[in-house]
Amino acid sequence: MSTSPRSRTVVGCSLLVVSVAAGLASCSGGDHPLAAKPYDAGDRIAVSALTGDGGKADPDKPLEVTSRDSDGRLTDVTVTDAAGRHVPGELTADGSRWRSTAPLASGAHYTVRVSTEDEDGAPGRKVVEFDTGAGKAKKVDVTFGPDAGTYGVGQPVTATLSEPVEGKAARAVVERSLHVSAQPAVEGSWYWVDDTTLHYRPKDYWPAHATVEVSSDLRGLKVAERLRGGEAEPLKLTTGDKVVAATDAATHTMTVYRNDEEINEIPVTTGKSGFETRNGVKVVLGKQYLVRMRSTSIGIAEGSTDSYDLPVYYATQLTLSGEYVHAAPWSVDSQGSANVSHGCTGMSTSNAEWFYDTVRAGDVVTVVNSEGDAMAAFGNGFGDWNLSWKDWQKGSALAPAKPAKLPSLLDRARLRPQGA
Repeated sequence: MSTSPRSRTVVGCSLLVVSVAAGLASCSGGDHPLAAKPYDAGDRIAVSALTGDGGKADPDKPLEVTSRDSDGRLTDVTVTDAAGRHVPGELTADGSRWRSTAPLASGAHYTVRVSTEDEDGAPGRKVVEFDTGAGKAKKVDVTFGPDAGTYGVGQPVTATLSEPVEGKAARAVVERSLHVSAQPAVEGSWYWVDDTTLHYRPKDYWPAHATVEVSSDLRGLKVAERLRGGEAEPLKLTTGDKVVAATDAATHTMTVYRNDEEINEIPVTTGKSGFETRNGVKVVLGKQYLVRMRSTSIGIAEGSTDSYDLPVYYATQLTLSGEYVHAAPWSVDSQGSANVSHGCTGMSTSNAEWFYDTVRAGDVVTVVNSEGDAMAAFGNGFGDWNLSWKDWQKGSALAPAKPAKLPSLLDRARLRPQGA
């Protein structure tokens, strides 16, 4: 295959340095090197990716395109994957080499478009395609939660990683690849709970009757040394009515709202001294018609004054440690007037049945005026809403840097040159 451009006549253009018009007049379009059809520059360039084992490039190594023509140079290199995403890179000043400045994805297909120029200025072109292999890195698979379905407006989205991800730079790669969209649209952010767990919530509760879609394009991307993005199944959720149950431990009442309108007020009893109910915002984790509750599960010795072993009906779970809203027929006389439970919110059987039928996972339950501790943000269910939006954003690896403090008017006056 010939790699030289068609025959070019350059002597007739020597007058170009004296007179552009004269030079143009003395050269026909077919003779000028810039007017020549681009030649095949295949044997004048080298693409490092093509040296990979098994015909596939190593994604853990940078991509390089070099010129083999000592008198020619590269003028442009464009690299894109099958989705049209560009791989950034740098071209040396002399046009001898282009090198990628971001890692390639594993298991991906790439197209390299190279433009060259020979010693006479004639253009060359070459398109090269290649695939990347799996590399030697571990894969970070992502599992989104909860399961697809309809939830209350307080339900956070979760992402569980199959491998730990440490360091802000690596976490930023992951977080930038996890996408949450909602209709109606809301402002939201991810929070790194630990090295393998992220939670996503909006600034305020989700809108009622919203659609939330979660997806990942992390697959194949380099996260850190020997760590690359893996698989993730997309997730679609919807929200129901906005249901919030507000419990006041001081007045022993729970007021339930649907779409910000009061629909019921229920007399309740909450945790007594030494077993106070946690204050704060909690999210319904699930419901069980019958739960056997044992005092030993919360550290009360069997046979002691406070020990119990009871079948409990219409149990709506709020924490992983065993806080429920449930039927407590044994304490009806205290409901509305005293706190006598071991931390749960108790109510009559009929009220508990109504509450059980009214709420769903993801609905919100708040508690105020208890002597108990504050609900933890993480580790005991979904306490995510107990963080302010400002503090929530600090948990993101993409959190913007703190802006520099602007000088005050007085400072600027002091900095102003004399006579200005």
